[in-house]
Amino acid sequence: MKLLTKKIKAKLPAICATENIPLNEKIVLCKFFNPCGAGTWYVIEGEKDEDDFIFWGLVDLHEREFGHFSLNELMNLRLPFGLQIERDLYFSDTLLKKVLERKTS
Repeated sequence: MKLLTKKIKAKLPAICATENIPLNEKIVLCKFFNPCGAGTWYVIEGEKDEDDFIFWGLVDLHEREFGHFSLNELMNLRLPFGLQIERDLYFSDTLLKKVLERKTS
């Protein structure tokens, strides 16, 4: 599965482009997840950086925090049974407020 499509790239604001938007009004444009355990990455901003793509968003690895993560890091994570990080194909643009209201898994 392709984690980052041209369609998602076209919608992503550059890193720091949404800094003047209140946190609850930011839009989550993409969701990556670990199919066999903890780990969810909600993408709010992103831009190409040499041979990688850097994202900024909400990272939920047992605890939630905002930060940067890279496409290469996600693609190189190796999980049990040969699985890899996946993109939620059914996720649609969502207010960050709605994501924050959901219970952590």
